[in-house]
Amino acid sequence: MSKGWRGTAEARRFLPDIRVAPPGPRARAIVSRDHRVVSHASARAYPLVVERGEGPSVWDVDGNRYLDFTAGVAVNALGHAHPEIVRVVAQQARNFLHMAGPDFYYDVMVDFAEKLCSIAPGRSPKMAFLTNSGTESVEAAIKLARFATGRPFLIAFYGGFHGRSLGSLSLTASKAVQRRHFGPLVAGVSHAPFGDVEFIEKYLFRKTAPPEDVAAIFVEAIQGEGGYHVAPKGFLPDLRALCDRHGILLVADEIQSGLGRTGKWWAVDHWGVVPDILCVSKPAGGGLPLGAMISRADLQTWGPGAHSNTFGGNPIACAAGLRTLEIILEDGLMENARRVGAHLRQRLRELSSRHPCMGPPRGLGLMQAVDIVRPRDGRPDPERRSRVVRAAFERGLLLLGCGEAAIRFLPPLTIERGHVDAAVEVLGKALRGSGS
Repeated sequence: MSKGWRGTAEARRFLPDIRVAPPGPRARAIVSRDHRVVSHASARAYPLVVERGEGPSVWDVDGNRYLDFTAGVAVNALGHAHPEIVRVVAQQARNFLHMAGPDFYYDVMVDFAEKLCSIAPGRSPKMAFLTNSGTESVEAAIKLARFATGRPFLIAFYGGFHGRSLGSLSLTASKAVQRRHFGPLVAGVSHAPFGDVEFIEKYLFRKTAPPEDVAAIFVEAIQGEGGYHVAPKGFLPDLRALCDRHGILLVADEIQSGLGRTGKWWAVDHWGVVPDILCVSKPAGGGLPLGAMISRADLQTWGPGAHSNTFGGNPIACAAGLRTLEIILEDGLMENARRVGAHLRQRLRELSSRHPCMGPPRGLGLMQAVDIVRPRDGRPDPERRSRVVRAAFERGLLLLGCGEAAIRFLPPLTIERGHVDAAVEVLGKALRGSGS
């Protein structure tokens, strides 16, 4: 890092501000209460107790200010408490909070669905089924694929993560803990190594999943929770061609990679691949629970009652989601993701050259990751990864792990170069402070 950056007061404003060693006394008290009444099923990364957020910053209940490079796990694409999102949420709340879109009609739901369908890959007419989460979007895709094709089997990839409800969990093959003691799962699901189309043709089609019985293949262009592994060159076009040859639907899970994070609306756009079905969520609601399963309109031959929910397309989330999509375009945030993402990648590459325990960065745009490894043999080191993430938190940088021993960087799309420089400075201290 240049001495000029270190010495510039204007640039230093991007750094976090830790006034009480976290977790502070108020945070510890809340964590203690939480442990007594909130299920322990979820894995909390560290004892961060949030009081408020603004842009890329989060304040905890003890007055510490953190630099957030998690964006609520890719949810807060515009950062925290974006004034336009706050405005439209308040405006819609004054009109009405809920009226069950699957049972009735309202214009903000139609506005959002129209906008979402207009930016979906491909030129064919689209239709959207609105959901509350990524898992729900995947569940809807499973049901539509089977309904539209009349076929029972599904294929997904090792390392993929598609959710934790029983249907989506049957596709997920990221970590054993996510499946342990939950079987039997949905029947008819096979898995292949990520990036290996030949395996599907030579083994699955011949031994366990006859192609004429396969309804759909589910894929992430960049595996998210599984480690931020980018699809190898030629893999997605070859997968598209395979599906076309056998009448199989291609389902792209863009729940973490979609809506501008990689520098394009969708990660599959980097390969020019058009899926038949698209699963969307996380940033879709501008911070509120909202998702969608978007498909070619001709696939949606199912009729009323075939699938539904209560809160899908709720008016508050649709208002926030519509304004989020507009701002991504108006403010040039996809270009910002490309430009600042390239700066993030370069700074991570420089840092990895100085720390043998840190592998080179991988990813697209503002979806980047590095592996934490054992210097002596380069093997993944999940325990060291956990120490680095915790040390970063204690210094004011919020990060999350993914895969076996990777750290992911998914800041808001509004992030500036100064935030990246600050994050890299804190990460460097965390690496040193964790014995790395």
